[in-house]
Amino acid sequence: MAPVTADDVAHAVRLALDALREVPADRWGDRAGSLEWDRWETVEHLADDLLYYSVQLGPQSPPLDTHVPFALHRKRPDGPMVFVFAERGAGPAGLLQVLEACCALLVAMVRTTSPRVRAHHASGVSDPEGFAAMGVVETLVHTHDVAEGLGLDWTPPSGLCSRALTRLFPDVPDDTDPWRTLLWATGRAELPGRPRRAAWRWAGAPRG
Repeated sequence: MAPVTADDVAHAVRLALDALREVPADRWGDRAGSLEWDRWETVEHLADDLLYYSVQLGPQSPPLDTHVPFALHRKRPDGPMVFVFAERGAGPAGLLQVLEACCALLVAMVRTTSPRVRAHHASGVSDPEGFAAMGVVETLVHTHDVAEGLGLDWTPPSGLCSRALTRLFPDVPDDTDPWRTLLWATGRAELPGRPRRAAWRWAGAPRG
């Protein structure tokens, strides 16, 4: 399987932006899928993830035992812990612009950082390809969360899903639909003979 690349991150976010632009303006405050967050908070969390991954790769000697210490905050007790917030007055278009900008930073860092670089993640030390794969997974599944219940068509390309699964979830079935398998791997769906996961974790360690 080909590696996950910066182009994959850019492709995933372009597709997500197209889908998210279809969210009705009055539905951004509704709960996102099975999450405790609303749709706006979920996209802020996604943007935060992409920026978080990019900054871990930024220092000349990235820390391996903890994250680069940006301060995280919640706007409400059940909201996500993030350091990226979009101005509410900018509306959904502004929120999606924040997402697009954070994506561009991760794309640039994955594209220009040596594959030998290692940096911290809560799931274990990873490399630029690992962070790219994390960015793809976060984008695909959180767009699913936001789109759920709205009747929007959100079915990412099988190849994109397969590359992310191969990189981060090497133990999942390889004979099932890749998108459905990614939803199962991240606790969002069932697979035939396999109940919905109550907990999940990806394997971000460098390969090879």
